[in-house]
Amino acid sequence: MRRTKAPRNVRTETRRPADRRKPEGGKPRLPASEEPSRRSVVFGVLPVEELLKSGSRRVEKVYVAEGGGEHRLSGIFELARTAGVRFERVTREEVARASGSGANHQGVVAFVSAAEYADADKVMSKIEGAGMPLVLILDGVEDPRNLGALLRVAECAGVDAVFLPEHRAVGLTETVVKTAAGAVEYVDVAKVRNLNRLIEELKEMNVWVVGTSGEAEMSHTDWDWNRPSAVVMGGEGSGLHRLVAENCDALVKIPMMGRISSLNVSVAAGVVLFEALRQRGAKVDSEED
Repeated sequence: MRRTKAPRNVRTETRRPADRRKPEGGKPRLPASEEPSRRSVVFGVLPVEELLKSGSRRVEKVYVAEGGGEHRLSGIFELARTAGVRFERVTREEVARASGSGANHQGVVAFVSAAEYADADKVMSKIEGAGMPLVLILDGVEDPRNLGALLRVAECAGVDAVFLPEHRAVGLTETVVKTAAGAVEYVDVAKVRNLNRLIEELKEMNVWVVGTSGEAEMSHTDWDWNRPSAVVMGGEGSGLHRLVAENCDALVKIPMMGRISSLNVSVAAGVVLFEALRQRGAKVDSEED
């Protein structure tokens, strides 16, 4: 049952229609995500180690550059042997060619099935069954390094799922996988055609949808995160799309004390998500006492 207590200092920014009844025939389902079919690569010591540990994707083989540090790569060798994955010693030029121009491959690259998006229907079922879900929605993030950093933040914060729009946003590219430093292997990332439809479905599941905006009046610390929550982060520079912002239950901001008016989107996501964890952790401690 939804808590009836109003969040602190909501002012005019909380929007929740009174009628939350599901449409006839059950709740609307989100479209299944697209599944890349081409072969992909993962490069860098930590991302390849996490890939082999997780067993989430089929690894075809691993290239290791000749002259690479044996101690630094020993974990990869052992994991590959355990998983029955073939690894080969090749020249650094071959590793560089496989990982792509300018990539910081650190002397190792794994050939894998392309990174797959989680099925949106299954992810929504998982969220519905969670007691206190925490979800991240990204509205138009286009820089692959930002997306990779966001996925790393999400994994560290224990986020249940990350949703991306199908259009006008970066997908799970090799650069994203590298920047995420292994987080792609553990975070459910789903694509949806319409973020506003997603928001409405989350509301039907009694998940509060909170957008971030520099124009908001309420600080992110004034929102009560002790409830099922979805955080919506806007794209670089443009922020949230107008309709997405209007469909959020509330808008919050991170107070800025310096002369620069905004944070990098991945840093901002970390600030908000870990404030949610801080409040939830404090609640658990008080209940145990």
